[in-house]
Amino acid sequence: MKKQEEQEIGEEIIEEKEESKKEKKTRELEAVLNIYTSFNNTIAHVTDMSGRTITKVTGGMVTKHGRLKANPTIAIFIAKRIAENLTELGVKSIYVRIRSQTNSQALGPGAHAIVKSLTREGFKILNILDTTRFPRGGPKKKGGRRGRRP
Repeated sequence: MKKQEEQEIGEEIIEEKEESKKEKKTRELEAVLNIYTSFNNTIAHVTDMSGRTITKVTGGMVTKHGRLKANPTIAIFIAKRIAENLTELGVKSIYVRIRSQTNSQALGPGAHAIVKSLTREGFKILNILDTTRFPRGGPKKKGGRRGRRP
Protein backbone atom coordinates (compact mmCIF):
# COMPACT_ATOMS: atom_id res chain seq x y z
CA MET A 1 0.00 0.00 0.00
CA LYS A 2 2.73 2.44 0.94
CA LYS A 3 4.78 1.62 -2.16
CA GLN A 4 1.79 2.32 -4.37
CA GLU A 5 1.24 5.70 -2.69
CA GLU A 6 4.94 6.52 -3.06
CA GLN A 7 4.81 5.67 -6.77
CA GLU A 8 1.76 7.92 -7.28
CA ILE A 9 3.46 10.78 -5.45
CA GLY A 10 6.62 10.23 -7.52
CA GLU A 11 4.60 10.27 -10.75
CA GLU A 12 2.91 13.56 -9.71
CA ILE A 13 6.30 15.15 -9.03
CA ILE A 14 7.59 14.04 -12.45
CA GLU A 15 4.49 15.48 -14.15
CA GLU A 16 4.95 18.80 -12.32
CA LYS A 17 8.60 18.97 -13.45
CA GLU A 18 7.60 18.34 -17.07
CA GLU A 19 4.97 21.08 -16.89
CA SER A 20 7.48 23.54 -15.43
CA LYS A 21 9.93 22.74 -18.25
CA LYS A 22 7.24 23.55 -20.83
CA GLU A 23 6.56 26.85 -19.12
CA LYS A 24 10.24 27.76 -19.16
CA LYS A 25 10.51 27.14 -22.91
CA THR A 26 7.96 29.87 -23.65
CA ARG A 27 10.09 32.75 -22.44
CA GLU A 28 8.98 36.34 -22.55
CA LEU A 29 10.49 38.48 -25.28
CA GLU A 30 11.72 41.97 -24.47
CA ALA A 31 11.78 45.12 -26.58
CA VAL A 32 12.94 48.72 -26.32
CA LEU A 33 10.38 51.48 -26.89
CA ASN A 34 11.96 54.79 -27.93
CA ILE A 35 9.52 57.68 -27.55
CA TYR A 36 10.37 61.10 -29.00
CA THR A 37 7.95 63.79 -27.89
CA SER A 38 7.94 67.42 -28.87
CA PHE A 39 5.12 69.92 -28.71
CA ASN A 40 4.46 69.33 -32.42
CA ASN A 41 4.64 65.54 -32.80
CA THR A 42 4.99 62.19 -31.02
CA ILE A 43 7.11 59.38 -32.48
CA ALA A 44 7.23 55.87 -31.03
CA HIS A 45 9.88 53.48 -32.35
CA VAL A 46 10.10 49.90 -31.05
CA THR A 47 13.26 47.85 -31.49
CA ASP A 48 14.38 44.46 -30.28
CA MET A 49 17.27 44.18 -27.86
CA SER A 50 19.86 44.19 -30.66
CA GLY A 51 18.47 47.41 -32.18
CA ARG A 52 16.53 46.10 -35.18
CA THR A 53 13.24 47.89 -35.84
CA ILE A 54 10.08 46.02 -34.94
CA THR A 55 7.56 48.79 -35.52
CA LYS A 56 7.41 52.57 -35.79
CA VAL A 57 4.28 54.70 -35.33
CA THR A 58 4.02 58.49 -35.44
CA GLY A 59 1.27 60.97 -34.71
CA GLY A 60 0.88 61.69 -38.41
CA MET A 61 0.16 58.02 -39.14
CA VAL A 62 -2.76 58.06 -36.69
CA THR A 63 -4.41 61.43 -37.37
CA LYS A 64 -4.83 63.65 -40.40
CA HIS A 65 -4.96 66.87 -38.35
CA GLY A 66 -1.50 68.37 -38.01
CA ARG A 67 -2.35 70.27 -34.85
CA LEU A 68 -3.33 67.07 -33.00
CA LYS A 69 -0.14 65.05 -33.59
CA ALA A 70 1.22 65.83 -30.11
CA ASN A 71 -2.10 65.31 -28.31
CA PRO A 72 -2.27 62.75 -25.45
CA THR A 73 -5.41 61.24 -27.03
CA ILE A 74 -3.50 60.55 -30.24
CA ALA A 75 -0.71 59.05 -28.13
CA ILE A 76 -3.19 56.49 -26.81
CA PHE A 77 -3.99 55.46 -30.40
CA ILE A 78 -0.26 55.20 -31.10
CA ALA A 79 0.09 52.90 -28.10
CA LYS A 80 -2.79 50.71 -29.31
CA ARG A 81 -1.11 50.23 -32.69
CA ILE A 82 2.16 49.36 -30.99
CA ALA A 83 0.39 46.91 -28.68
CA GLU A 84 -1.21 45.10 -31.63
CA ASN A 85 2.14 44.65 -33.36
CA LEU A 86 3.95 43.53 -30.22
CA THR A 87 1.33 40.99 -29.16
CA GLU A 88 1.60 39.33 -32.59
CA LEU A 89 5.33 38.87 -31.99
CA GLY A 90 4.91 37.70 -28.40
CA VAL A 91 6.64 40.60 -26.65
CA LYS A 92 5.57 40.88 -23.01
CA SER A 93 8.02 43.30 -21.38
CA ILE A 94 9.35 46.67 -22.51
CA TYR A 95 12.21 49.01 -21.70
CA VAL A 96 11.08 52.62 -22.28
CA ARG A 97 13.41 55.44 -23.36
CA ILE A 98 11.78 58.87 -23.51
CA ARG A 99 13.39 61.80 -25.31
CA SER A 100 12.16 65.34 -25.78
CA GLN A 101 13.52 68.26 -27.78
CA THR A 102 17.06 69.29 -26.99
CA ASN A 103 17.27 71.96 -24.30
CA SER A 104 13.52 71.89 -23.58
CA GLN A 105 12.28 72.10 -20.02
CA ALA A 106 9.53 69.47 -20.15
CA LEU A 107 8.51 66.37 -22.08
CA GLY A 108 5.89 66.60 -24.78
CA PRO A 109 2.29 65.79 -23.90
CA GLY A 110 2.25 62.29 -25.44
CA ALA A 111 4.99 60.50 -23.50
CA HIS A 112 3.12 59.63 -20.32
CA ALA A 113 -0.03 58.70 -22.21
CA ILE A 114 1.83 56.06 -24.24
CA VAL A 115 3.43 54.48 -21.18
CA LYS A 116 0.17 54.49 -19.23
CA SER A 117 -1.87 52.92 -22.01
CA LEU A 118 0.74 50.21 -22.66
CA THR A 119 0.56 49.17 -19.01
CA ARG A 120 -3.21 48.96 -19.38
CA GLU A 121 -2.73 46.70 -22.42
CA GLY A 122 -0.85 44.26 -20.18
CA PHE A 123 2.79 44.96 -20.98
CA LYS A 124 5.37 44.88 -18.21
CA ILE A 125 7.45 48.06 -18.10
CA LEU A 126 10.93 47.11 -16.88
CA ASN A 127 12.64 50.51 -16.95
CA ILE A 128 11.92 54.11 -17.91
CA LEU A 129 14.88 56.23 -18.95
CA ASP A 130 15.02 59.90 -19.96
CA THR A 131 17.49 60.32 -22.82
CA THR A 132 16.90 64.00 -23.58
CA ARG A 133 20.00 65.66 -25.01
CA PHE A 134 21.36 68.88 -23.63
CA PRO A 135 24.03 71.16 -25.11
CA ARG A 136 27.50 71.28 -23.58
CA GLY A 137 28.98 74.56 -24.75
CA GLY A 138 28.68 74.41 -28.53
CA PRO A 139 29.11 77.31 -30.96
CA LYS A 140 29.17 80.95 -29.87
CA LYS A 141 25.76 82.61 -29.57
CA LYS A 142 25.03 85.47 -31.94
CA GLY A 143 24.93 89.01 -30.69
CA GLY A 144 28.56 90.10 -30.33
CA ARG A 145 30.57 91.05 -27.29
CA ARG A 146 27.94 93.28 -25.67
CA GLY A 147 24.99 90.99 -26.47
CA ARG A 148 21.90 91.62 -28.53
CA ARG A 149 20.47 95.09 -27.99
CA PRO A 150 16.90 96.15 -28.81
